[in-house]
Amino acid sequence: MADSNGRSPLENDIQLSNSSESLGLSDQAVIARIVNGEPCCFEILMRRHNRRVFRATRAILKRDDEAEDVMQEAYVRAYEHLGEFRGEASFATWLTRIAIHEAFARKRRERRFDPLDSAPHPQTLMPLESPRNPEQAVNDQQLRAVLERAIDSLPDDFRAVFVLRAVEQMSGAETAQCLDIPEDTVKTRLHRARLRLQELIVHALDAHSTRAFEFHLTRCDRVVKGVFQRLGVPSETMPRELS
Repeated sequence: MADSNGRSPLENDIQLSNSSESLGLSDQAVIARIVNGEPCCFEILMRRHNRRVFRATRAILKRDDEAEDVMQEAYVRAYEHLGEFRGEASFATWLTRIAIHEAFARKRRERRFDPLDSAPHPQTLMPLESPRNPEQAVNDQQLRAVLERAIDSLPDDFRAVFVLRAVEQMSGAETAQCLDIPEDTVKTRLHRARLRLQELIVHALDAHSTRAFEFHLTRCDRVVKGVFQRLGVPSETMPRELS
């Protein structure tokens, strides 16, 4: 399990064992240790890059479970070919390219064996990092669900570019490298993806606009309790036939 800083226990142990690396254990340094006989250090690379690899594969496959499967395949392939990594691009870019290629390969196989669109799968929402009250949590989940559905509905090429550039915050050059397309194409697809998302989200929000600022039960209870406390009236004294 990672600590509050996102480091694994293994990374903490390695950092403690070598104070010169404690503030910056680079990917290259970790790779060197793996190649020199410390395969368990690969955990550091996986934890460090899990979010980017997941987002990249999820953008192509549109399913959490498929993305996780492809992540594992990509990590295995990367581990098996670590000795071939030359550092011409960053390790994150090299790894993301492997994951994207694996995701496209999975998608091509699925199209051959299952040409019909499969039934939609429920989306797994990422947990919120900061504590929220129940109403805010509900609203956050609904808004995130609208955004995720809108991203999923983008054409494949637009969705891959949008997730890498806007969600994962990769540079245009790095996105172009990962997807093997010109950087100008990245800019064009990103622009068109944003325009399409604006249309989709506005349409979705219009359909739910009458539900804005709902007065949820928890908030209602809180207000009633607060009023009774100010009035000095015990809330449990409400006549039973009215409760």
